[in-house]
Amino acid sequence: MPTVEYLNYEVVDDQGWDVYDDDLFEKAGDEGLDAEDYGEIDVAQGEYILEAAEAQGYDWPFSCRAGACANCAAIVTDGEVEMDMQQILSDEEVEDKGVRLTCVGTPASDEVKIVYNAKHLDYLQNRVI
Repeated sequence: MPTVEYLNYEVVDDQGWDVYDDDLFEKAGDEGLDAEDYGEIDVAQGEYILEAAEAQGYDWPFSCRAGACANCAAIVTDGEVEMDMQQILSDEEVEDKGVRLTCVGTPASDEVKIVYNAKHLDYLQNRVI
């Protein structure tokens, strides 16, 4: 079963860290953050990351659940996440910036690291509903 290590973008922003720092998750691990902001979840085969987070009691942002807005956006910093479909992200955002939508995203590797709540990034703001 794939494991997703996650970090809340608001923590990254508050700490002045960069989403693409190589040691981002090590720094987060040293901060003693609560489970809502940092930790790991198991995601069953074929299960969406957002659903897995909710099943484990987390309240991650979302709106449409159909890949048509950026509310549930996350940055994949390690591993692979495949999306069923999405109509809102550019190829550059997906390929170069690692943006994925957790409502339609499933892990495609055994271990994945994501920064969720990435809707606050400037370039995604105009697609949040």
